[in-house]
Amino acid sequence: MSKSFFISDVHLGLQGDQEEEIKIKRLESLAEIVRSEGSALYMAGDILDYWMEFRHVIPKNFNSFLCLLRDLVKHDIHVHYFAGNHDFYLGNFFRKELGVQTWYGMQEIVIGGKKFIITHGDGLDKSDIGYRLFVKLVRNRFNLSLLSNFQPDLAIAIMRKFSRMSRKHGSQDMHGESDFLLRYAEVLAGEKDFDYFVCGHSHVQCRKALSNNAQSEYINLGSWINGTYPYGVFDKGVFSLQELC
Repeated sequence: MSKSFFISDVHLGLQGDQEEEIKIKRLESLAEIVRSEGSALYMAGDILDYWMEFRHVIPKNFNSFLCLLRDLVKHDIHVHYFAGNHDFYLGNFFRKELGVQTWYGMQEIVIGGKKFIITHGDGLDKSDIGYRLFVKLVRNRFNLSLLSNFQPDLAIAIMRKFSRMSRKHGSQDMHGESDFLLRYAEVLAGEKDFDYFVCGHSHVQCRKALSNNAQSEYINLGSWINGTYPYGVFDKGVFSLQELC
């Protein structure tokens, strides 16, 4: 069981009941595949549309998803969660209670002898001062501690508001983000050696060889909010993009 699996931008909690139920069923299907064929699951951000961590309360909307993660860990699957601009701050719950490794920002990880650079994709544009200030606001420990002491329904409503503030609307914005991420990967490939740059964020699935380094590829995993359910698989040195039916 040597396969590694990758997903991004599921945005659980964003859509209506029917769409959310379908996404959970697809996650269950993927979890079954990972358990039977895989050794690791890499979640490249925005799996949740918002997350608020309390001392004594677990938001019930994500219970099915959290149980899936715990079950994967119990089956010796290494689960990695890269925080996106909607996950905000993952806190201690994922690490201590579920056994999920959490990451922030861009990370270099060797998988099967290949060097991966994995990131959600947000925050790479250093000129976006507004977004950088927004991240400092929502990941500030004092603000998080203050929110966690609110009445849970009120705190979650505030996090949903933050989620809407973080979302960019319109396909033009998304394609602009996608172009920026591809350009970023091109520049990075000229500075260091890697095999795969894997991200999400723009919701635009893409796979492209990078011109600055013939061995490097840019892979955007796409999203689960438009009726498709894409995922990546790395097996025996080869990366492929697939889709759940």
